Amino acid sequence: MGNRLSKIYTRTGDDGTTGLGDGTRVAKDSARVASYGTVDELNSVVGVVLAQDIPDAVRETLIQVQHDLFDLGGELCIPGMAMIHAADIDRLETTLDGFNTDLPPLKDFILPGGGAAAAYCHVARTVCRRAEREVVALARSEAVRAEAIRYLNRLSDLLFVIARVLARASGHGEVLWQHERRKRT
Repeated sequence: MGNRLSKIYTRTGDDGTTGLGDGTRVAKDSARVASYGTVDELNSVVGVVLAQDIPDAVRETLIQVQHDLFDLGGELCIPGMAMIHAADIDRLETTLDGFNTDLPPLKDFILPGGGAAAAYCHVARTVCRRAEREVVALARSEAVRAEAIRYLNRLSDLLFVIARVLARASGHGEVLWQHERRKRT
């Protein structure tokens, strides 16, 4: 880390702009800032999941995810930077397949819930989907590496599977959508 923050406020953003990692000043509501801001929000929600009582294998996975998300935020904050790679996406897929192996096949939609850890993981999943949408929107107007979008897409799938694992591990079980309740007679 090149610069240490000894003073937290700088007042440079009081005009509604912020500095990217390359020194460029942009509006705080720019698509790029929204993208890495939502990735940061996602990292915070993953931290809330980690604050719960969760299985060690899930904990190890989510700690790695937090590091990846910090890297992804850096990649989005510094135009042209490459910090997420195909190997990171492959790791997510392998981990997802491992967690999914012991789960029963889905026959119904699952509602967010199944205990605190699972519910927080569902929140992380939805924030991940929003981050993905924002990065896709950014990619329409600025250069964004495909790996960033692929990582978020795969991560949301992994978070869904982990939410299922956590719901079962907690003893609460998964909350299934009761589509039959709306049947017309």
